[in-house]
Parts: sequence; structure tokens; C-alpha cells
Amino acid sequence: MAEALLIDANDDVATLLEDAAAGEQAAGVTLIDPVGRGHKLALRSIAAGQAVRKYGYPIGRATRAIAAGEHVHQHNVATALGGAGEYRYRPAAPAPARPALPATFEGYVRGDGRVGTRNEIWVLPTVGCVARTAERIAARAAAMLGDRVDGVHAFSHPHGCSQLGHDLAGTRAILASLACHPNAAGVLIVGLGCEENQVAALVGEIPEWRRPAIRVLAAQASDDEVAEGVEKVIALAALADVKRTSVPLDRLVLGVKCGGSDGLSGLTANPLVGRMSDRVVEAGGRVLLTEIPEVFGAEQMLMDRAVDDTVFGAVVDMVNGFKRYFLDHGEPVSENPSPGNVAGGITTLEEKSLGAVQKAGRAPLSDVIGYGDRVRRDGLTLLEAPGNDAVSCTALVAAGATAILFTTGRGTPLGFPVPTVKIATNHALAQRKPQWIDFDAGTVLDDGFDAAEAALIDRVVAIASGEETAAERNEEREIAIWKRGVTL
Repeated sequence: MAEALLIDANDDVATLLEDAAAGEQAAGVTLIDPVGRGHKLALRSIAAGQAVRKYGYPIGRATRAIAAGEHVHQHNVATALGGAGEYRYRPAAPAPARPALPATFEGYVRGDGRVGTRNEIWVLPTVGCVARTAERIAARAAAMLGDRVDGVHAFSHPHGCSQLGHDLAGTRAILASLACHPNAAGVLIVGLGCEENQVAALVGEIPEWRRPAIRVLAAQASDDEVAEGVEKVIALAALADVKRTSVPLDRLVLGVKCGGSDGLSGLTANPLVGRMSDRVVEAGGRVLLTEIPEVFGAEQMLMDRAVDDTVFGAVVDMVNGFKRYFLDHGEPVSENPSPGNVAGGITTLEEKSLGAVQKAGRAPLSDVIGYGDRVRRDGLTLLEAPGNDAVSCTALVAAGATAILFTTGRGTPLGFPVPTVKIATNHALAQRKPQWIDFDAGTVLDDGFDAAEAALIDRVVAIASGEETAAERNEEREIAIWKRGVTL
């Protein structure tokens, strides 16, 4: 008998936890088709046009009659998503309170009270023309500073010139917010001189309280831009003369993200991360959720958790605005999931979204912020950004996330400016790619959520306190900026 998981008693499908052949028994029915791990089988007959339910919610409609025991996937189910929606605020009852978690981590307390999980110097180019210059400065300075800092890192990108209006403003906002990050004791901004994204304008978007930790370099005006840049980084290292201090969990700012998802993402890793998110919020900390296209089909669940009408209205505006963004470019709102998601068992965007939003746990939604903005309230915040892994994780870091919990069923080596904890949805990935994966959420199916939650908390605390992630060991650190406008 093959093992399968039924999530909600009203569901029409169950998810296979292992590959199964036609004729095998699973979830009380006989399989008509072979069904792979993470894929779904029908538990009962489903009529053509009928909604198909998983997680207790519709994940699409049957495109033909489906018999009990059939493989349920894109050959017989299609999305029911359309354009912008009309929503009603139905405040959800708050989740039951749990005992406070006494966990602490060893962080770097900054002068403004924020806490970093790393003590680094960041080098940010204003424009792609000096991206390699920034990298050379960082490499040379890192060799000179040694262990005086946790690292010197340049974050290159191809933007900053030939941009106009809102597009240029987005690039500038992301870089200005990155320059404010508490993981960076100091920041060197490297400009060329003739670019659209002028250094003065960028610095003008950095708050006054942060500017003592900022140095600037204009490459065209310098006789030796690399030597001058290294000198400025060495001077910034004086600001990194701080030690780790024991601080409570509420000083953590957690970004949550999924990428390379599979049919187990919504069953193991994402709900496990949701428990971690709730722990941080319960402690008084901050959690950031993004990937707006990956809430389509599950948006009402988030809207019902809004703390008031204002936050509810902001969610509606953001979701519908993102749908219009797709439609204005001639694309359907339901183009997601990706080929890898489909191969892993995810059939429609509704199914993907219902699994994805579980990363946010059950906490009330306290705020909604735009792309390039910085987190401003305790609790759960919804952040504007697309689903693209690199773009959305960069937005999470710019918003203030000091660690990212990144769930994956297919695997990815990507890393970002802050510790990026890769959480596998299944044992097979964790065992096959230990060079990518930091935590195996497949243990949820072996030991239950409580044991897995305790283990994940210990892992996150260790990483926030200085233990390297797989991505850090592999020197996988990058940013990507959301380009939405014309290029000159």
C-alpha cells in the first residue's frame, strides 16, 4: 500500500508521499494510473466542471470526468482564476495563543536598536557599469581586513542607467533600503558619474540617521577608483567593532520564501516555516511575506487576517494591481506554476498559492508595504514583489529581513545578502543535495510538526548567531532588481 496524505476531510484528492504504480492501494482507493511522489490521486468520482478541492479549498475545475483512483493533474484539471476580483472583509478569529518561546540568538546590536545577524561591509554599485569595480574593491578589502568583519561583499546588478521614472525609482529605492540594512555595519556606494541613478539622488533617499555609515565613490572623478574604494572600506571597518550579544527572538526579522516548489511544499516545509513565523510574531518580532502572484487563489485567507479595514484595503489594492500588471502585458494571471512545479505535482496556481501562503502561519496581517519600502511594524507584513526568487528575496532583504527561510522541493543553490536557510520539502532532496540544503522538513512526516518545529528553531537560532548557511559556504550571494519600465 502506497502512503498518501489527506489534508482536509472535505478534499477530493490526496497527495502521494511516494511513487505508486497502477493497481496499488492508497488512501483507501485503487490507483488507476501510476502516480508520482507529490502528485495527487482522486479519492472519489469528480464530474466535469466540478471544483476540485485540496487544503479544503478549490484548486481548479475538472476539465472532464475523473474517476476515483485517477491521477489528478493538468491533463484533467484547469485553473478557475480570472482577472481582478471583488473581495469582502471577513475578519478571522485570532489563532489560539501558545506559550512564549524563551529562545534567544547572538546578534549584533546597532546604535539604532536594530539587530543584525551578520557584521559585514557592503559595496553597492549605482549602475551596472561599475559592478565589476565594486567586486574588485570588495575582494581586495576583504583580503586586507581578514576576520575584523564577517565579510566584505559587493552586490552587482545591470541597472541604474537608461532607466526612467517609476522604473528608475524602483532601482534607487531598493539600493537605498539595502544601504540601511542592519547586517551591514557600513556601506560603500560606488557610482560611475554619468548614470541616471546619480549618487547624490541615491544618498538623498537614505535617512539621515544612517548616513554616518555611508561612504561614496565617483569612479570617473577618481584617479584610482579601486584603491580609493578599498581605502574607504577599510575606514568603514571601524564601525564593525562590535561583538555579538544575546538578544530575544523578537529582534529577528524573518523573510519567508518558496522556490522550486513541489507537491510536498504545502504539506511539510511551508507549514513548518509558518510555525516558525508564528513563533517570531508571538515573541513580538517581524515576518515578511512576498511573492504576490503566488497568493492568487488564496488571497482571501490573507485578507481575512488583516488587523483592520485599512490593511484589508491595501491587500485588495496590491493583489488587484498585480493582476492588472499581468493583464496589461497581455499575460494571464494564472500562468504560474513553472515547469518544475508541474513536474513536482503542482497543477494550478490556486494549488500553489494555497500551499505558499502557509509560510506566513496564522498570525494577523499587520501591514502592507510597497516594493523597496522598509518594514515598519511588528507582526506579519505583506511586501510587494513578484514571485521570481532573486527579485523577491532581494526585496525581502531591502525591507529589512535579517534571515530568509527558503523552502524548496526541487532545490536551488541561490543565496542572497542575508543568511538564506534552504529547507527541503523531502528527504530525497536533502540527501542528494547537502551542499544546497540546511534543513530537511521531510522529518515532519516521520516525527510530526512539533519535533520538526523544535529542530528548525534550533537551526535558525544557530544560523542567526553566526553558523554559516550552505549558500554562504558556497559564496552564493547576489541581488536582482525588478525592472518594469522601458530601457533608453
